[in-house]
Amino acid sequence: MENFWKHFSCPVFSLAPMEDVTDTVFREIVMGMAAPGKLLVVFTEFTSVEGMNHPVGRTRVSERLIVNESERDLLRKMNVKLVAQIWGRNPEIYHNVAKYITENYTFDGLDINMGCPVKKVVKQGSCSALIGEPLLAKEIIAATKEGTNLPVSVKTRTGIKKHQTEDWISHLLEAEPAAIILHGRTQRMQSEGNADWNEIKKAVQLKNQINPNIPLHGNGDVFSYTDGLNKIEETGVDGVMIGRGIFQNPWFFDPNKTEIAKEGRIEKLIQHTRLFEKTWAGKKNFNILKRFYKIYLNSFEGAAKMRADLMEARNYSEVYSYFEML
Repeated sequence: MENFWKHFSCPVFSLAPMEDVTDTVFREIVMGMAAPGKLLVVFTEFTSVEGMNHPVGRTRVSERLIVNESERDLLRKMNVKLVAQIWGRNPEIYHNVAKYITENYTFDGLDINMGCPVKKVVKQGSCSALIGEPLLAKEIIAATKEGTNLPVSVKTRTGIKKHQTEDWISHLLEAEPAAIILHGRTQRMQSEGNADWNEIKKAVQLKNQINPNIPLHGNGDVFSYTDGLNKIEETGVDGVMIGRGIFQNPWFFDPNKTEIAKEGRIEKLIQHTRLFEKTWAGKKNFNILKRFYKIYLNSFEGAAKMRADLMEARNYSEVYSYFEML
C-alpha cells in the first residue's frame, strides 16, 4: 500500500494516540469539530501486540481497535487517515499481529510506540525503553513491515535520561519507517518541563542529510493551531501531532472557533456522552467520561460548579437529568 505520509499537500496535523482518550468515540467527536483539511491523521489507543497475539487476551485488547460505522463515515467524508498504534517487545509477535490486523481490520497505517514513558511499560522493555536498544528497535520495525502492506511509522522521544537525538534518530532512519513522530522530551521527563523543539529541529536536519524522503513530525506542547504552524515554519517538520493540547481546546482543529459559548459546550458534552453510552455501555467504566467533562465545561460563568456537580454523577441518566433540570 502507498505511503500516505508522503503525499499530503498541506500542513499535516494529527491527533496523538492517548490511553483511555482516543477511542472511536473521541476521535469521532474531534473530527466532527474540525474544519475540513485541518486534521489529517488520527490514531487508536495503544494496543499491546502480546495481548492481540493471545487468543484469550485478544477479545479485551481488541476493543482498542474498534471503529464505529459513524466514525468510519466521517473518516471518509473528512478524508482523514486512521492509524492503529501497537506496542510490545518481541519482533516475531509484532510480525504476527501486523499480519492479523492487516487481514482483519481496515486501517490506513500501523504505528509502533517507542515513546510511552510509563514505568510499568518501560520495565517490560517496551516503548521508550527501546531507545536504549536500537538494534532490537530496528528488528521490530523490519518484522512489522514484513507482516503488513500498510505504512509503518514510529512515534518516539529524544532519549532516555538525556537527549540523544542524533544517535537515536540515525538508527531509526536506517530502518526506513514510513514516518517518524518525535516528541521533544526524554523518557525521564515524562510530561514534565518543556518539550524541546530545538531537538526536533536537529532531527529534521539529520533526516534531511540521511534520508529526506522520510517525513518527520513533531510533538509536544502545541496548544493552538497557529502555534503548530509556527513550529512547522521554525523547525522544518512535515507536520505536528497534538496531544494534551486537545484537553485545553477540543475545537483545536478549527482555528476559526476561538470562543465556544456555554450552550455549544454542553451540547458537545451530551453528544459525547450519548455516543459513549451507545458504544461502551457494559464494557467501559462510566467514570472514564468525567475526564472529558472537564474539557468541555470551562471558560463560562458557572462552569466550575457544573464540573464539580458532574464529578458526582454515577451513571449516564444522571448526566442527562442534570442538564434537563438547568
